[in-house]
Amino acid sequence: MSANSQPTPRVAAIVGPYLSGKTSLMESLLFVAGALPRKGSVKEGNTVGDASMEAKARQMSVEASLAACTYQGEAWTLIDCPGSVEFSQESAHALMAADIAVVVCDPDPNRALMVAPTLKFLDDHKVPHVVFINKMEAPGSPGKLKDVLNALQVVSERPLVLVEIPIHEGDQITGYVDLISEHAYKYEAGKDADLVQLPESILPEEQEARQAMLEKLADFDDHLMEELLGDVVPPLEEIAEDLAKDVQEDLLVPVFFGSADKDSGVRRLFQALCDEAPRAEATAARLGIPEGKDTLVQVFKTVHAQHVGKLSISRVWRGEVVDGTSLAGNRVSGINKLFGAQQIKQQKAAAGEVVALGRMDEVRTSEALTPTAKVELAWPEPLQPMLALSLHTTKSGDDVKLSLALQRLCEEDASLKVEQNAETQERILWGQGEVHLKCALDRLKSRFGLDVLHHPPMVPYRETFTKAAKVHGRHKHQTGGHGQFGDVWLEVKPLARGAGFEFEEKIVGGVVPRNFFGAVEHGVVDWMKRGPLGFPVVDIHVALVDGSYHTVDSSDMAFKTAARIGMTEAAPVCHPVLLEPICEVHIAVPSEFTPKGQRLVTGRRGGQVLGFDARPGWTGWDIVSAYIPQAEMGDVVVELRSLTMGVGSFTWAFHHLQELIGRDADKVVEARKQTKAPA
Repeated sequence: MSANSQPTPRVAAIVGPYLSGKTSLMESLLFVAGALPRKGSVKEGNTVGDASMEAKARQMSVEASLAACTYQGEAWTLIDCPGSVEFSQESAHALMAADIAVVVCDPDPNRALMVAPTLKFLDDHKVPHVVFINKMEAPGSPGKLKDVLNALQVVSERPLVLVEIPIHEGDQITGYVDLISEHAYKYEAGKDADLVQLPESILPEEQEARQAMLEKLADFDDHLMEELLGDVVPPLEEIAEDLAKDVQEDLLVPVFFGSADKDSGVRRLFQALCDEAPRAEATAARLGIPEGKDTLVQVFKTVHAQHVGKLSISRVWRGEVVDGTSLAGNRVSGINKLFGAQQIKQQKAAAGEVVALGRMDEVRTSEALTPTAKVELAWPEPLQPMLALSLHTTKSGDDVKLSLALQRLCEEDASLKVEQNAETQERILWGQGEVHLKCALDRLKSRFGLDVLHHPPMVPYRETFTKAAKVHGRHKHQTGGHGQFGDVWLEVKPLARGAGFEFEEKIVGGVVPRNFFGAVEHGVVDWMKRGPLGFPVVDIHVALVDGSYHTVDSSDMAFKTAARIGMTEAAPVCHPVLLEPICEVHIAVPSEFTPKGQRLVTGRRGGQVLGFDARPGWTGWDIVSAYIPQAEMGDVVVELRSLTMGVGSFTWAFHHLQELIGRDADKVVEARKQTKAPA
């Protein structure tokens, strides 16, 4: 980059577990950058990051919030990402658009595990990142710093390097020593830290920490290693360049500390971002974005805003976007820079900027656009849903409105999924957990004016026969004109579990004409939609073995009805039994929580542990494999997160049907009787 060229704007995503203080940190970063005259607070609901009604009501981030600012002449977009694991899809999309991530965590080594999924995502996608240990104003924090660092190193694939150490009076941190420059600073409320004399009492600790930092940097720089082995003191510029290079290549992770509430250490953090974060060009190369001269824009978040319409929040990777131009056949109608809930209109956006593009109705999240085409780029897969609600409108005529609203919510959030169950006639909304789904319900009400009733979805039970029988079905009805006549004998027997349905004809001598065979099969299939216990019948074999017909009165309808009558006769003598769906579940937990994951399974009716093994690609994690009845899956995600500090997850899929007998089966059948049969 030439001396006269304008540096491209950069993007920093602020991530970390719930309650670590990410929103407060963004508020502090904006304040020290001069973008805010005064800071808001999460409790008062007036922060830039938590502008939505859903966030204010819960005092937590429930979606990525963006704010543009300038620090020391450098243009930045900060993205405050949700901390709850239930909104991790939102964070993943924001991280794909970021040049660097700030991982915020507590000064508590026991909570370091909560950062593990975030660090794993960053390492897998080679996103440069730094760690900021927040809330260091708490008494006793200086003594915990090394323990926190060690605990974080256990869950980080990249080496962590402390680039500053605290100066403290008693158990309160009052400043820090920069290990690169070896300058000491004292925190001053509301202003830059003051340069002070390095206390002699801390000198041995500073020298030990600085040596440790240099040795980690030397692991990636042979020249620096030679200098250290030769007892040559490397120049400050070389150390700073090595650190920046290693961060940009995601080789190591610098660790900072401070207090977002008191703005302590925040200016040092922002300076580090300016010094060490890569530019948009380097990030685009990391993402595999091809080089070229044409404008290229990628949408990483979609919002349907009231009174505004659809906004495609995008990063400009190449070129320039001008209001009114076309991107892949979509005309840009409005370009806005974002500052929380505020939209600041502008006429164009240059490379590196993050802007909201208006009225791009045919564009979806993750799509990359040039003026002439869409470009396919790698993007995180949608998370598998873990919890579901069946939704019903309270007002007649709102069904179409609800369908449109759910479509828009799913367009905004890829980890939501809508299913229309034809069997139970339920509209089912799937999500990542209780808070995630409740947030979606709140948005249906606040944005779309929809009051929605909800309950757990029905379990798709089945039934089958356990004994064979030969039955007779006869339908005869005489009217003034042609009558109706159909007569069949059926042999019915059970099949192996999972075999499905088989139909066979064994007619001899033409007692039932061939052209009625299809009608008989259709009659059987139609009857199987709701068996004697109230559920679809599966895994049976039905053979048409005999019957009779009338040359005038027999018809497809008559034989279809006769087949239904025959199956009704078969039901009581074939001893129907209820079948419940069993899911194969793979529960991912840190190894220390593996016994809890196993007890979660065995504590549920019918839960069966199949075994456990190391989680591929994850150090210190296991996968517990199990069978769990679908009826017992409803709150697995809630209990699992409670048992594992919020980091446990699972995948599931239907595996097989299994007989359900006794009182549990009686309860299911009785409940079904109270439910109106689906049309």
